[in-house]
Amino acid sequence: MQTTPALERDRDTIPGQYWTWRNESIYYVRAGQRRDDRPPLLLVHGFGASTDHWRKNISGLQDNFEVWAIDLLGFGRSGKPNLPYSGQLWRDQLHDFITEVVGKPAVIAGNSLGGYVSLCVAAQKPESAKGVVLLNSAGPFSDSQPAKPNPIARVVRWFALQDWVAFLIFQNTRRRSIIRKTLEKVYVDKTAVTDRLVEDIYRPSCDRGAAKVFASVFKTPRGASIDELLQQLEKPLLMLWGEGDPWMNARERGAKFRQYYPSLTEYYVNAGHCPHDEVPDVVNESIQAWVLDIA
Repeated sequence: MQTTPALERDRDTIPGQYWTWRNESIYYVRAGQRRDDRPPLLLVHGFGASTDHWRKNISGLQDNFEVWAIDLLGFGRSGKPNLPYSGQLWRDQLHDFITEVVGKPAVIAGNSLGGYVSLCVAAQKPESAKGVVLLNSAGPFSDSQPAKPNPIARVVRWFALQDWVAFLIFQNTRRRSIIRKTLEKVYVDKTAVTDRLVEDIYRPSCDRGAAKVFASVFKTPRGASIDELLQQLEKPLLMLWGEGDPWMNARERGAKFRQYYPSLTEYYVNAGHCPHDEVPDVVNESIQAWVLDIA
């Protein structure tokens, strides 16, 4: 599909383009030059973030790689249609983007939700991936034992599924002050939480449809578990963990990944949930060395 130049909305933002996918506008950024001796990189953001969250990595990797970053449908500058969102939807988006726009298999690097989606692509659409890099990746493991019924949890979930409840939660969590407080909880280095970072996350929340995208997360059916995906995976895997992440126990989670995929490579760094933004030089060096090793 033909791409068209995007209007540069923000000063000092890496210029991007739009690609039409399923009649929706998808924003992406491309930097660097194609190399015959190494695969391109595709960077995939987490929930509520966008290509802007990879700014430091694009600038740090573009001298040695062709680097792409994309806004998942529902986030950033991409369209925000009212439809069911799922890992399968975003998996298909990335697969089609690699096929139609990138033009050759890529190393897919994803943070948080973007990590889960990247793993879905590498495991279930292997023709699109040369390898996968997961940074504090989200996604469930299969439960070893069925959870006991919890009446209170059922009531809470019922309320969360109501659109008006989700809308109220969205209106509160998208406030700049709340965004800043949340980031300061999940970043070890609080100085990395800048006004620009807060604005990059706040701005897309003002788009038409953003509230319904947020609400749909509560209704998203559970997708393939991490262990199921790892059992399908036949690609090189690099795990980068911000060890100070309060949302997950990185060491315990890393051990579960190794249990199902012992051939992975992993590093633990002094950062929180978003190590690529908090310690970009460390992350960029790790990705570069690993990709050149598997190329």
